Amino acid sequence: MTSVLSTGTSALLAFQRALATTSHNVANINTVGYSRQRVDFATADPQQMGYGTVGSGTRIADIRRVADQLAISRLLDGSGELARLKQLSTMADRVDSLFSEASTNVAGVWSNFFDSVSGLSSNASATADRQNVLDSANTLANRFRQLNTSLDSLNSEVNNGISAAATEINRLAAEVAQINGAIGSNAANAAPDLLDRRDQLIASLVGYTGGNAVIQDGGFMNVYTAGGQALVVGATASKITTVTDAYQPERLQLALETQGAKVVLDSKALGGQVGGLMEFRETVLTPAQAELGKLAIGLASTFNETHRNGVDLYGQMGTDLFNIGSPRVTNNTSNTGSATIQASFGDLSKLDAQNIVLRFDGTQWQANRADTGASLPLTGSGSAADPLVINGVALVVGGTPAANDRFLLQPTANVAGSMSVAITDPSRLAAAAPIKGAAATANTGSGKLTDVKVADAANGALRNPAAIVFTANNQYTINGAGPFAYTAGQTISANGWSFVLDGAPKPGDTFNITPVGAGSSDNSNALALAKVENAKTFNSGTVTLNGALGGLTTQVGAAARSAQYSLDAQQVITDQAQAARDSVSGVNLDEEAADMLRLQQAYQAASQLISTADTMFQTILGAVSR
Repeated sequence: MTSVLSTGTSALLAFQRALATTSHNVANINTVGYSRQRVDFATADPQQMGYGTVGSGTRIADIRRVADQLAISRLLDGSGELARLKQLSTMADRVDSLFSEASTNVAGVWSNFFDSVSGLSSNASATADRQNVLDSANTLANRFRQLNTSLDSLNSEVNNGISAAATEINRLAAEVAQINGAIGSNAANAAPDLLDRRDQLIASLVGYTGGNAVIQDGGFMNVYTAGGQALVVGATASKITTVTDAYQPERLQLALETQGAKVVLDSKALGGQVGGLMEFRETVLTPAQAELGKLAIGLASTFNETHRNGVDLYGQMGTDLFNIGSPRVTNNTSNTGSATIQASFGDLSKLDAQNIVLRFDGTQWQANRADTGASLPLTGSGSAADPLVINGVALVVGGTPAANDRFLLQPTANVAGSMSVAITDPSRLAAAAPIKGAAATANTGSGKLTDVKVADAANGALRNPAAIVFTANNQYTINGAGPFAYTAGQTISANGWSFVLDGAPKPGDTFNITPVGAGSSDNSNALALAKVENAKTFNSGTVTLNGALGGLTTQVGAAARSAQYSLDAQQVITDQAQAARDSVSGVNLDEEAADMLRLQQAYQAASQLISTADTMFQTILGAVSR
């Protein structure tokens, strides 16, 4: 009788615990990261009787967490990569919108500006048309500045994201280390819910930094970044902080505090949200801002040069229409020398927007691309008379550099933010040519002046009247100087101007070069200004300004699409990893319902055993009392 009672009681308690565990599973069906739990039964220790061994029922051997560590690791890897690509894609889309939407991009106001210049060439002396050019120039310069400011704002968002991530990384790492300490070296007996909590914290941690988790002997879970730096080792969490970039203090980086020092984490070795932010900054934001600056300097420099070749309504030589900044050079914070570097733009056909690291090795300067480290050719000594020249930028070194001093050259970064219009008076627009040429009416030959143009607007004698007199069919003088040999079709040049004769001049024929005076309605220079957008300014004279504008828009759009394609693919991979994990650890209501019914029936049967034992006991008591 007592064996029946004890057997029934042990079974009742075991099935009660199993039902409670099943209920726990059902209750957590929507809990993220929950791993279902299973009760393992074992036969209770038998009792030795004089006539043999008698079974004593059942007991709970273990309440185990159903989990596949390989599936969890695969999901962890996929989740970190998904977080990186989500961040990258989201930010890249925002840059793409800035360059593609009419309210923020350059393309629309660019077209309007050159349309206004074309309008000026049709009516060069009209004040309204001149004012329209100035207004559209101001709108274009404002758009360059606004777009550059928007890109700066995105960099600030990246900094804020990195700062916030550092705080969360430290919090999560500390919690993981705390749970590791609570579990100790006996993970086999750790509470399943505590293990789930640790896995969720690790998933969140890897979502910020990428990387993986490795089980240590005894059950500790160590967490490492994608680059292998330890965030959690056993019950110890590392400390993450932010530091400013050695060259660009406006940019934050992550650093690992170790033994009193701060070790900067390589951005290429970080995944997760932080890796996505840094990859966006390096592969989308920085190149876009640099190419925008390159476009701005190309437009400003080419337009200014052409504008200086004309004369305004006051009869004065044209001045720069646009103000534009210079290349930026910043020193590394660890430099020990006194050197400074001043940079200026040179040959725009060789201009490259890529950032360059300049290093003094103790005897000479070396140049390497900042992104790849590839060596670049560098000429000159660095003096004012012989500046260092690299990729269309001239560099003059002042002070004394020390060995291993380094500088970052950003040829076009933030240049767009400095663009403005230098002219406020519409009459200052130089639409007319500074000189004009004409054949004397008394000429007897068939020679006609063609292609009269300015070769050197800075020549002080450019606008001095000049008479070209042919003393023979193959000889001419300029203001009495000469004679000079002449071959049909050759270019005749002097004092910063040039022209070509069409036809055959005869001895005594005269051709006059005279300055264009004030109030001229000549549109020669306005026509030249309208063609500036198609000037082959970049890539050794193979890419026009218009082409560069289109290329920039395409570059940004391609980066956004590439990030989205990668994100879509990674989402599928992560979903598969999640499904694989859930197939093992996820709660299935049908399965839990079946278990609950089975356990309920077993519980009722165990209750019946206790009831039977009670009946037997009451029968014995009744027999004894008679």
